[in-house]
Amino acid sequence: MITGFTQLSAHKFGSILSSTHQLRYLSFVNRMRYDVPSWNGHEYDQYDNLSTVYLVWRDNQQKVRGTCRLAPTDRPYMIKDLWPQIVTKIPLPNSRFIWEASRLCVDHHLPAPTRREIISKLVCAYQQIGLLNRLDYMIGVMPPNIWEHVFGKSGWDVEFIGPETRLDTGEVIVAGKMNLSQEILNNILKVTGLNVPPLHVTMEIQGIVGDAVLREDLEKEIA
Repeated sequence: MITGFTQLSAHKFGSILSSTHQLRYLSFVNRMRYDVPSWNGHEYDQYDNLSTVYLVWRDNQQKVRGTCRLAPTDRPYMIKDLWPQIVTKIPLPNSRFIWEASRLCVDHHLPAPTRREIISKLVCAYQQIGLLNRLDYMIGVMPPNIWEHVFGKSGWDVEFIGPETRLDTGEVIVAGKMNLSQEILNNILKVTGLNVPPLHVTMEIQGIVGDAVLREDLEKEIA
């Protein structure tokens, strides 16, 4: 099961927020040596705020073993602030209905089949949370091979929206437009072999769902 929460609802899930940042520290600071903020074994940055949505997979001890982060683009976000030049095929998004996806990681100590299962469920949950909130699409940035490993192998063809770019660190990245539809979700379920979509949707994320209700009201006014 994938749990969705924000900083406002994290207290209802025990130590879920701290465990999320601890996994990110192990993945991005310890293992990948990213030069990102950290404190006391927790990785974080300025994009972890009240508007951020976290999706996580926890083990039987309620420890986070897989996570990703989502946030609307109508406020500062990573691609716009750090690498705006990598998006060339569409305008840089600026909308509460277009979200940036980032900080995807899975505990590398887990067996390969378990890691693949977690990846599949997180990919499904991206679609679910996007459809739930009636988003237009999501955007993200990854090395091309990671896009293929995470999304392509899960049945989701991501549209590249700019050139491959080599960073000062030597890493090659590319921006992707992550389209959302029931058809894509159905294909992910088919390719991954998951029986049901994994996202646990409860009132704990009612603040997020509220944006979807607001959008419905706005669309009625426009009509």
